[in-house]
Amino acid sequence: MPERGEVWVADLNPRRGTEPGKTRPVLIVQAQALLDAGHPSTLVAPLTTRLVEDAEPLRIRIAAAENLERDSDALIDQLRAIDNRRLVRGPLVHVGSRLMTRVGEALLEVLDLASGVAPA
Repeated sequence: MPERGEVWVADLNPRRGTEPGKTRPVLIVQAQALLDAGHPSTLVAPLTTRLVEDAEPLRIRIAAAENLERDSDALIDQLRAIDNRRLVRGPLVHVGSRLMTRVGEALLEVLDLASGVAPA
């Protein structure tokens, strides 16, 4: 089973519209409690090697390491829940807690949850 902060390879086909498709690495962002409970789907942020500088909070850079061969951007604005059967190989790497804190902050901002107050 995947763990929060791991990068796995997932089959995201078929893609629709602007969704990232193909088989690609994804960052597991789901709460560990749901992962531990054997939830049948997992929240992920797809990764891309088409890097964009200074794109936070929409993208968070993940440096190449272990089995992640190239620097990648986690596409925070493309967060999606996938069936666990789409996770085909991994983990490639486990990112550190400092990076996952940045991912969490980016998710809060992109989802407009940082203030804790719903817009009027």
